[in-house]
Amino acid sequence: MTSPLPSDLNQQLRTWASEQGFADCRVSDGQLQDYETRLDEWLQAGFHGEMDYMQRHGHKRSRPEELLPGTLRVISVRMDYLPGDAAAMQENLDNPERAYVSRYALGRDYHKMMRMRLKRLAEKLQDAVGEMDYRVFVDSAPVLEKALAERAGLGWIGKHSNLINRGAGSWFFLGEIYTDFPLEPDHTPQRNHCGDCSACIQACPTAAIVAPNRVDARRCISYLTIELRESIPVEFRKMMGNRIYGCDDCQIVCPWNRFAPDTSEQDFQPRHNLDQASLLELFSWNEEEFLRRTEGSAIRRIGHRCWLRNIAVALGNTTTSPAVIEALRAQADSPDELIKEHVIWALEQHEL
Repeated sequence: MTSPLPSDLNQQLRTWASEQGFADCRVSDGQLQDYETRLDEWLQAGFHGEMDYMQRHGHKRSRPEELLPGTLRVISVRMDYLPGDAAAMQENLDNPERAYVSRYALGRDYHKMMRMRLKRLAEKLQDAVGEMDYRVFVDSAPVLEKALAERAGLGWIGKHSNLINRGAGSWFFLGEIYTDFPLEPDHTPQRNHCGDCSACIQACPTAAIVAPNRVDARRCISYLTIELRESIPVEFRKMMGNRIYGCDDCQIVCPWNRFAPDTSEQDFQPRHNLDQASLLELFSWNEEEFLRRTEGSAIRRIGHRCWLRNIAVALGNTTTSPAVIEALRAQADSPDELIKEHVIWALEQHEL
């Protein structure tokens, strides 16, 4: 049997990727010199906040061959995760009594599921080409995934720093396969179509997008509610509104997301009513209930104390009612100083 030509192999790779539930699959040469310069400048500005892992590994993030010696190509895949439309999201944001959870975290944690499918995809390729070294990644190592995806032609990096695909918007996850097999790179980069649009910059509740393609994570609600483990700076608490885990505002307003397809993955559908749950309901979860209801969810990584911290801030921003005051007062003497501080702040918002 004749071995497939590189171009045929790339097409076959996309077919295999589709069989695994990936919406697209492209190959890059992994050359990220320009992106490395921008990353270094971002780190030097301190925009990574307390995310020390962003600089811990030197340049392995922007040099694939240093992370996995022998790497010649990077296969980037896209998996859509949107479980609902933007109108429903905005309605939720506009209701101060409801909790807003970032769309990507409503269902099953994507990390393990995507890694498993990427491994199957890599095994298919290995069966076709013979001996091949590879490693799969889904937010599991120092990988500059959006840069690699842009280089491969999966989209362009928008002003909000997310990857945008002209036909599918930005509601998708990314994953990678590093390999030493010399696939033909896909030379089909998507041109940047953001133009003069600044909707994402204007929509950011905390003005975290300090310039096009430049996000100060220390101001970003996703960072404040997920990455930060300490006290949320007081100056950002009112701006957080009812956002208790992540923030989607910059994606909700992006014009290209009118083309975003709903996900076909059942695992990404909302669990435990998280797409419309009330703040009071979620604030009532004790640690045992939190762990049970967030099993298999990305939310579990922040832990119960940060969960309560985040919701306390949101309750400080909600409509004053006896039920809200009662729920906050029940936690006002919490032995955990982090929770106590944010609960007291929330009570102050209602008792001025």
